[in-house]
Amino acid sequence: MAKTVIEVRNLTKSYGEGASRVEVLRGVDLDIREGERVAIVGPSGSGKSTLLHILGTLDRPSSGEVRHFGRNVFALPDPEISRFRNEKIGFIFQFHHLLPEFNALENVMLPALIAGYTIAEAQKMARQVLERVGLAQRLTHRVGELSGGERQRVAIARALVLRPPLILADEPTGNLDVRTAREVANLLLQINRSYATTLVIVTHNPELATMMERVLGLSDGRVIELSPDKPWPWSQEGLE
Repeated sequence: MAKTVIEVRNLTKSYGEGASRVEVLRGVDLDIREGERVAIVGPSGSGKSTLLHILGTLDRPSSGEVRHFGRNVFALPDPEISRFRNEKIGFIFQFHHLLPEFNALENVMLPALIAGYTIAEAQKMARQVLERVGLAQRLTHRVGELSGGERQRVAIARALVLRPPLILADEPTGNLDVRTAREVANLLLQINRSYATTLVIVTHNPELATMMERVLGLSDGRVIELSPDKPWPWSQEGLE
């Protein structure tokens, strides 16, 4: 049986206090295993991105237990959490968050440089992964010289450069046209198959969601298992 990458028990997350307190997550239980492809869907405001940020250690839970690769990462000091995040988790966002003053190669080098690799080592690693995502001819192009799909490919390359075992993607196709969105989705599937990388995607795109092995619905602060080929508890067209 594949190893458990993320184990979540009775996870809660709330914001504010007293009468203004808002409960976003209310007792989430979840296991994600090595190499799985998982989509998280739900109505707008259901807490999908909040959950993903906690899984990625970008935000802390209010209560409950979250284990990554068997470790309670939130028990570590902040510098160690940051190091763990950089080395073990790759992030892909709807808006690529690339640095416009850098070219594609330089953007992808950043996680490797932060991890302590030399410039020469980081360049080699970045070049290899950019070639893998089909951008061998665009290495020295700055962000403003790239199309939307190319920018997202650079962002995917940046997420992959350290070969992290876990990729978290928040609406990775949400800012793309239909054709480019499908290309990016297929690229993510190829990466999952080639590297056995665990892939967790928050999406409002039903087509992308049903390409995953598992679809998890988030509603009323709790996670439920959904079947890709059966109606979901809310309108798929209404997902945002």
